[in-house]
Amino acid sequence: MESTNISDYVHFDPEGPKKATIFESARMWSQVVCLDRNQTYGPVSDPASDAMVTIVAGEGVLLVDRKRRRLTQWGVALVHAGAKLTLTNASMDPLVVLLVTAPPPAA
Repeated sequence: MESTNISDYVHFDPEGPKKATIFESARMWSQVVCLDRNQTYGPVSDPASDAMVTIVAGEGVLLVDRKRRRLTQWGVALVHAGAKLTLTNASMDPLVVLLVTAPPPAA
């Protein structure tokens, strides 16, 4: 077993989104994405990986292909393989997102 604390990966940069890989195995990959005010991450896509997006802190807008969803803390969304995902901070507060994909995305 491996364990860690997500808060160790929470860092912000006024120049753009900060990303940090938490765990990576042959079957799963996880990353924390931190967005300050007015920052956007994406679009990103992988033809073979589903993704689970969890809002850990803040409020974000997810654009998946042409569908838009606003999520607040603890909100979760499933993004199917091949879909294009864009995350945008939708509030004055910082946004922290946990992104988990299976299998790991292609390089």
